[in-house]
Amino acid sequence: MAYNWDLMERLLHEVQNGAGKSFAPRAYAEGLAEELGRAGESIGNLDHFKSQAADYESLLFNGGFIVSRPEEEGGNGENFVLTPRGAQLLALIDTSYPSGEHAREVLDAQGEAALVPEVFDALAEKAVRTQG
Repeated sequence: MAYNWDLMERLLHEVQNGAGKSFAPRAYAEGLAEELGRAGESIGNLDHFKSQAADYESLLFNGGFIVSRPEEEGGNGENFVLTPRGAQLLALIDTSYPSGEHAREVLDAQGEAALVPEVFDALAEKAVRTQG
């Protein structure tokens, strides 16, 4: 299974900008689907895409990529902040950086294990050494 990195990137950006508002992965997925549709790309079944976004929220939280946002940082009990691991994931897959596509390929080669914390941390450490 390959992850939908465009969707993952959107969710991580929304976490970054989520102070004071509730995290809504299904709405973010719908917005991304609309953008991709305007660009001539298809995401397939919209309900599945929105469900995938909700699954990714759990995956990111349980894997330590995001944590509940502290109240003093705009937390409302329903939003998150990136952890250092989450910031590293976003930096790796962000399409605004030239290395984003290669990092996505490297992560895809790991399959579902790519976002297992220990596997991801080892890959991220290797990526930092390679870029440095």
